[in-house]
Amino acid sequence: MFITGTVAQSINLSYGASMAATCIPDSPLYLQIAENFTQQVARGALLPGDRVPSLRRLKEQHKVSMSTALQAYLWLESHGYLEARPQSGFYVRTPFSTLIPEPHFDTTKTKPVAVSNSTILAEIMESANDPANIPLGAGNASPELFPTDRLNLILRKIIRCQPLHSTRYEFPPGWEPLRRQIARRSLEMGCSLSPRDVTITCGALEALNLSILAVVRPGDVIALESPTYFAILESAASLGMKVIEIPTHPQTGMDLGELERAIRKHRVKACITMTNCHNPLGYVLTDRLKRDLVELTSRYDVAIIEDDVYGDLAFQGSRPRAAKSFDHKGLVLLCSSFSKILAPGYRLGWVASGHFREEIERQKFLANLATPSLTQMVVAEFLESGGYDRHLKRLRTTLAVQVDRVRQAIAKYFPDGTCISRPAGGYMLWVELPPQVNALKLYRAALAAHISTLPGSVFSATNRYDHYLRINCGHTWSESYDRALLTLGRLCEKVV
Repeated sequence: MFITGTVAQSINLSYGASMAATCIPDSPLYLQIAENFTQQVARGALLPGDRVPSLRRLKEQHKVSMSTALQAYLWLESHGYLEARPQSGFYVRTPFSTLIPEPHFDTTKTKPVAVSNSTILAEIMESANDPANIPLGAGNASPELFPTDRLNLILRKIIRCQPLHSTRYEFPPGWEPLRRQIARRSLEMGCSLSPRDVTITCGALEALNLSILAVVRPGDVIALESPTYFAILESAASLGMKVIEIPTHPQTGMDLGELERAIRKHRVKACITMTNCHNPLGYVLTDRLKRDLVELTSRYDVAIIEDDVYGDLAFQGSRPRAAKSFDHKGLVLLCSSFSKILAPGYRLGWVASGHFREEIERQKFLANLATPSLTQMVVAEFLESGGYDRHLKRLRTTLAVQVDRVRQAIAKYFPDGTCISRPAGGYMLWVELPPQVNALKLYRAALAAHISTLPGSVFSATNRYDHYLRINCGHTWSESYDRALLTLGRLCEKVV
């Protein structure tokens, strides 16, 4: 849809200045302008129906070409933020994303169950690794989105200057310069960690496994969000734990009343949660909800294992606080990694474990002795150089655009009655299909068309969500992805 050059009056002179002040560097100028516009909408500074500057005025405010100003408005119009009214100008419209209904809040109550390993998960992972398939299932981003060249430069420098880099074990808690950088960054999460608080692990999944081992025993009950990341369920199964699923709202998280009931009735020992950029729902909890969660569990001396692997990928504003920041009793174990942002193959994660530090380090030693030294050294230098923050700003903008584009394609191609999550960060979408569409049948039909997906049933210990999908938006948009989503939407009609 082409925007005509109707002259419109500016909202006010401070509009352009405020946008320029929050500009995200290292992305195309038109995207910087568009991103700051969406931030103004998100903060309520611009409301549906407000008139915005004309193209000429926008060009003058930002000192850009008319072509760049036009590109920004075309992007905003195509994403549902702007509309052009003949002979009047440009106006803010209700964002397209808010017009798509969210998945329903399932309030079904459950009881503790022993988790069995998912028989289909191995098959799903195998299909996700097949390069012949369009990867809409597994949670990984496009290789071109990672700072591989910069990491390789650092790697070569370390090999040249420190040839003995891997001639000894880096026993727990891990490489001190990396732990120091993580401790510094914890201030952005609202925490005040010291390097000694941090234990380096082989990815976030090992951090979660070590945390579970440190706070619960086989047969104990763990409270989980529903839906939750499927690997958590696999971990609980392998470690002999029971789980109870807590109803989880797509914006406000776990039902804390139901969580308290479960704690009191079933003697829950730990609660595993993702408060920032939840996988698969995508929400970021408010600080108030995080504080309420920590206060509730601390009253009963229940540990929280907080998975914050996507926390740095929040789309708007500053880095969200972790629930750990409200922990005054040392009962919150904060887990994260660099896999989703820097290099999945580095398998580099960490855990800040409060009162459980000694047990975490003991379990780490028993599990695999140490985390490889070389990758720790590379990431430590990348963090110290400031490269991580520069890369992160670009990545957050790119992923926000990709998620929005996939949401629009799903809304366009999927059957009526489809509901789609509204992520505040990360790159996952939780899609509720019409009840008659079986997601497992859809998975098999899509695989025959060389499209890998992830059926919702793997996100529950009780085989719920049989008409849900998780869609990965981490791959760069292309015609093949658009066709894959079109095909997926058509297949929905055939698997009822």
